[in-house]
Amino acid sequence: MAADDLTIVLADDQDLVRAGFRVILESEPGFRVVGEAADGADAVEAVRALRPDVVCLDVQMPNVDGLEAARRIAALPEPPAVLVLTTFDHDDALFQALEAGASGFLLKNASPERLIDAVRTVAAGDALLAPDVTRRVISRATAGSGAPAAPDGDEAVVTAGLTERETEVLRLLARGLSNAEIATALWVGEATVKTHVSNVLQKLGLRDRIQAVVWAFEHGVAGTPA
Repeated sequence: MAADDLTIVLADDQDLVRAGFRVILESEPGFRVVGEAADGADAVEAVRALRPDVVCLDVQMPNVDGLEAARRIAALPEPPAVLVLTTFDHDDALFQALEAGASGFLLKNASPERLIDAVRTVAAGDALLAPDVTRRVISRATAGSGAPAAPDGDEAVVTAGLTERETEVLRLLARGLSNAEIATALWVGEATVKTHVSNVLQKLGLRDRIQAVVWAFEHGVAGTPA
């Protein structure tokens, strides 16, 4: 195997599911499954030992479930990208997975092509943030009538040290726009947008665009959803 192969750990309590995912992923040139785990605790240990680029986690597993495994993996030094795979299309599972540090969320009934694309996307450091997922994240993040625990928009932006342009980019991210769409909206190049996004994530201490969406709504920065 080439040294620059994209390495993957699969975690699912069903042997046949893991075997099927392995066949699909290893059919893609440059993809290599380096380990498997049948529960969340073993998944965390496999990640520690094998240091993969991506770990694919089932939500429902014995001993330690996928959400707790995602939290533990995200807390590791230089953690891999986490792609959560589940049969349950429930907002609770979706939102908990994103809060746990997952970079993507995919239903197990997705096509083989979608699985391959999802692994490639999160491995590249991008979040798997489809428009329908964005709307549900926004809906969940803005739900509830309790008083906000975080600073309001202006105070949060000042505290984080975001520039005016970075704040604009964050607001557009929170609306679910892609880098290309943000570039068009702001009349700048896509490379410039990527730099702004990177700066926003670094200043806020966030891993990816999904967490930026959640942060924007939790801190009142996103404004009214479109």
